[in-house]
Amino acid sequence: MNNMEQIGRFFLIAGIAMIAIGGILMLSGKISWLGRLPGDIVIQKNNFTFYFPIATSILLSILLTFIFWLLGRK
Repeated sequence: MNNMEQIGRFFLIAGIAMIAIGGILMLSGKISWLGRLPGDIVIQKNNFTFYFPIATSILLSILLTFIFWLLGRK
């Protein structure tokens, strides 16, 4: 494969990834449970709120690992 084919493949994959991320962001408002799973840490004090979505992070990590594993198989 020559240089131009590699650059073209990179831009194609980057474009598909941006479309997928944009679609996910558009649908994220409709997935109200995402980010509010049991295990997500929320600490609220007077004028302070600390939020750490640990369960959501683990779920997304597993999902992305599976997707990249599927894409990487040959």
